[in-house]
Amino acid sequence: MFTIDLTVKNTAFPISIQRKTAEDAEAVYQLIVTAMRSGTPEIVELKCEGKAEKKVAVRTSEISGVQLVHKDGVATGSGRPPGFFAIASE
Repeated sequence: MFTIDLTVKNTAFPISIQRKTAEDAEAVYQLIVTAMRSGTPEIVELKCEGKAEKKVAVRTSEISGVQLVHKDGVATGSGRPPGFFAIASE
């Protein structure tokens, strides 16, 4: 399972969605990065493949970061993936 984490301005916690394949996850990641680069305040609607009922709509001008992580079932001490958000837990 692949997780795409979005950091939104003035929000303490990331928004996360899941994709089952690397290709789908990379496509969502590229969509978000392209929308962030455009500079226009578009709204991106995303659905989670891990939880079908989970949907989110985000204004791209409010996204300050995006991360693509492969979740292979290995847990960390904090329950978060190492890297992008690990510093926030310290």
